[in-house]
This record gives sequence, structure tokens and C-alpha cells, in this order.
Amino acid sequence: MGALRVRRPTPTWCGRSGWRRSWGSSGSVEIGGTDIRNATRASLASIVGIVPQEPYLFHASIADNLRLAAPSATDEDLREACTDAQLHSLIESLPAGYDTLVGDRGFRFSGGERQRLCIARAMLRDTPILILDEATSALDTQTESAVQIALNKLAAGRTTLCIAHRLSTVEDADVILAIENGRIVERGRHEELIETTGLYARMAREGMFARRASEVASG
Repeated sequence: MGALRVRRPTPTWCGRSGWRRSWGSSGSVEIGGTDIRNATRASLASIVGIVPQEPYLFHASIADNLRLAAPSATDEDLREACTDAQLHSLIESLPAGYDTLVGDRGFRFSGGERQRLCIARAMLRDTPILILDEATSALDTQTESAVQIALNKLAAGRTTLCIAHRLSTVEDADVILAIENGRIVERGRHEELIETTGLYARMAREGMFARRASEVASG
């Protein structure tokens, strides 16, 4: 059986933070039949990986930042993860390679490069469950394409929950949940939801218009 990839397209005003906090107020969220409220934080952290909207990098080398996820990772493991994350060629072009210092919060790298380092780190953790929280929201279209390739590689074979405003990141999901004002108002596949007059179809149209306007403005 393939991995389930549930994705949630959400308008900026939908109240996603409140929706997250309300998970435990009714019903339950279970992993392998276990209510997560009965699981320890350490046990959840061991099986759930996350690629956040704002990737955090420490003022250390690229290799050290990657090994935060897998302390025993070999140099070959690092190269393989960065190759899958579409970043190995860039790192190899640097004078110090994987020993290059990233700078405080990774300021020496672009947003897309920092995001791909975070993706490589998640690949090294190799958890069965993955959360992608607005992983491409701050990227330009060209950078998003490169990061999306890496995300697709990372999500393969895992249960993946993708939280996104950009519908391009959710179109191939097994199940899409559209959220409005903190509530799930639609669920289904892209091909089904795009044919309705609901929230998902409306967001798709607005996103298409925004992309066209951006293309015209950029010339």
C-alpha cells in the first residue's frame, strides 16, 4: 500500500493556529491506533519529521547542521541526502564544501537553499510521518520548482501532511482538506474539488489569476 498524503490548502485568514490547538478538544488524533495525547513528546518526535516554513540553521558547518538529524550519518549519507534535496552540486562548488559555515540562522544561503538543507535534514531523519508546514510559501516560482522536486522525493513512501496556501503543492495529494474559519469545509482529490464551486476551486482560480498577473508584471 502506498503512503497516504493528506494536504490542507488554507487561506491566510482561516485560523490555522486555532485549528491546530483544537485537535484535542473533541475526537482524537491517532498514530498506529494510539491517541497522541497518550504518547510522550519524545516518542512522537522519533516518528514525525517536519519541514517548517522558517528553516532554522545553526552557526556551524553544513555537515554539522545536517548531522543534528542523524549524528551517526556518514559523509556518503550527507551527500546522498543533499543530492536528493537538489543541493549537492551547490555545496560541492563551495571552497570548503560540506565544512562551509552557514552563518547565524544560515544567512549565507538563500531562502531556497536553506529550505533544501532542511529537507536534506528531514531525509536523514527518515521518519515514517512527515509534516510540511508552508515549506514553499516564501519562495519565488523558480526556486519553488527546485524545492518541490526535493519535497516530492522526501514525501515518497511516507504518510505526509502538507499545509499550504499554494495549491501547486497539493494537487497530487491522495486527500485534500480545505479549511475555512478553522473548520474543514471540503475534502477530496484535486480532480474532484476543482470541479465544484467551493473554497478549493475558488482558491485555485485566485491563484491562477495571481500567477498570470505576476508573469505580466515580470515581463
